[in-house]
Amino acid sequence: VRLVESGGGLVQPGGSLRLSCAASGFTFSGYVITWYRQVSGKERELVATITSDGSNTNYADSVKGRFTISRDNAKNTVYLQMNSLKPEDTAVYSCAAGLRLSTAVSAYDYWGQGTQVTLSS
Repeated sequence: VRLVESGGGLVQPGGSLRLSCAASGFTFSGYVITWYRQVSGKERELVATITSDGSNTNYADSVKGRFTISRDNAKNTVYLQMNSLKPEDTAVYSCAAGLRLSTAVSAYDYWGQGTQVTLSS
């Protein structure tokens, strides 16, 4: 089982990035996928969630209107389009897969290693 994030990097405030989370080794289309982010020394923060069929999404208030989560079950991949990035979006972004819709970290069975997003002017 693997979840591999990519697409992170250094970007200026106001810029955009698209993160990808590529899955393998399990029935991806049956899983809820959530993006989390974490800054060193702080608690992990839920960013966005998408249901297994992509019909429903949820976002943290801090990213609503700026970030969009989507998925392509044919490619076993979830995306996080991040626009109008702010310095406070700097974090390590990780994707997680679980069988039920939940805000609890413990509900997720599989985790990626994360990709760093850094805002810098």
